This record gives sequence, C-alpha cells and structure tokens, in this order.
Amino acid sequence: MSDSPQIRALLAADLPAYKALRDEMLALHPEAFTSDAETERAKPATSYLSRIGAERADEAFFVLGAWDGDALIGAIACERDPRLKVRHIGHLVGMMVRAGARGRGVGRALLEACVARARRVPHLEMLTLTVTSTNAAAVGLYEAIGFKHYGRLVHAMKLGDTYHDKDLMVLAL
Repeated sequence: MSDSPQIRALLAADLPAYKALRDEMLALHPEAFTSDAETERAKPATSYLSRIGAERADEAFFVLGAWDGDALIGAIACERDPRLKVRHIGHLVGMMVRAGARGRGVGRALLEACVARARRVPHLEMLTLTVTSTNAAAVGLYEAIGFKHYGRLVHAMKLGDTYHDKDLMVLAL
C-alpha cells in the first residue's frame, strides 16, 4: 500500500468495487454492521446507486472511497432523512477498511474527508453514527475526530444467541 490513499467520491462505475468491499466486510465482521452478509450479497451492485447519490439531487448523500491504486481499500457513506424537520442531521454509515490497510490512517483519512465534505452541505448541522460498543478502535477514532456519545442502544443487534450494543454518537458541524 502506498503511504496515503486517494480519497474521492464514488461514481457509478465504482459500484462493483464498492459491493465487493462491502460484501467482504459484512462477511468478516458481522458484529460491526446492521446489514447481514447473505442479504446484501444477493443484491446487485446497482442497488447502491442511491447511496452514492447518483439518483438524488441531495448533496448529503455520498460515499467516499479510499483507493490504493486501483484497489478500493475503504469507504464511508453519508446520508440524511429527506423529511423537512430532520434534514439538518446527516448520518454516517458503512465505515469500513480492509484488514491489510488498517493501522495506517486510512480510516482517519476517510472520516476526516467525510466530515469536511458534510460541513460544505448547506443546512447540515450535525452528523450521527452508531458503532458497536465493543469496537474500541472505531470508538476511539470517532472520539478523536470529536464525536460525542449521547447514548447506547442495548441489544441493538442479535447474532445467533449473542447481543451487541451500539453506541450512539454525534458531531456538531
């Protein structure tokens, strides 16, 4: 991997790489994502068009990817509810970094770029996210960027007989 990845918004042509990354991460880390690997694997890559903002005029819908040459090694998405009373809140979802790229600042670079882009979206005032409470590395990264805890959803996910809590975090823009 090169020293610093190229961070850029994903385009429709990037959807196969995004789907491959997402499918891999969901399968390897089921406790980290609300979506399940089997359901998502069955979807075509084009099902993520709305997530990257290709079918929306809303600047708050985008996915940023971290690229090492032609390889997509990480991604993060931003979206928001279209309802008027909550349009000031953006939601970060689907933060993922391939195992071989972890510990090299890829996640931080993605998160910082995502926050910077969100700050340029008119009328977007805050970002929220949820993170599996036991994922200390992710929680620490979000805290380092300035996200604050505002709650915990106990038993947010159930995998077999095991429950996982989600920390609820917010960042004022």
